[in-house]
Amino acid sequence: MDDILRIMKGCQPVEKVEPKMEDLMGKLRRMQKAKRALEEELKDAECLRKTLQEELDSLHKECTQMDERYKEKEEACKVQQFKCEELEVDANRQLEIHSKNKQLLAEYTFQIQETKLKHRKQRVKFENQLQQLMEQHKNMFSIYSPEGLPREIENIENMKSQLLKAEQMKLKQLSSLAEEIRLAGCSAKVTNDPEEN
Repeated sequence: MDDILRIMKGCQPVEKVEPKMEDLMGKLRRMQKAKRALEEELKDAECLRKTLQEELDSLHKECTQMDERYKEKEEACKVQQFKCEELEVDANRQLEIHSKNKQLLAEYTFQIQETKLKHRKQRVKFENQLQQLMEQHKNMFSIYSPEGLPREIENIENMKSQLLKAEQMKLKQLSSLAEEIRLAGCSAKVTNDPEEN
């Protein structure tokens, strides 16, 4: 640019003197040289503009891709958040079921303990009654004759059989209650561990 200004200043006539051919040729060469320099600068500027345009296009493309990826990630995040909320609701429901089953198990355990205690009391009562019967039998042996003994033994055996039947009935009730508790415990485990299914 400085060369051009110098040439332009050199082209202005300071005096009204007829320019010489050599001076004109020198000026022309300088102008052509300046023109070539300008063309070279223009070519470099155009090349730089193309490079910058390509970079800008590439950045626009990358920006578009980034926007698309961001939208995909945002959508995936929403899906995961929804799944997380569903899992949280399911976990709360499972905790509630587990709590109810735990309470039910505690009630059944208490009922079993009560039944065992009743059974134990009945057995002690039965043993006491049996002991009393045996004592009565010993006492009656001295009172009754040996001929009536088989009938008395049959009566005692009948009483004993009735007491044994009562005991077996209580044992069946206890076994049935224990089976109910076991089934309730299994269903609680199945409900609490859905992954194992």
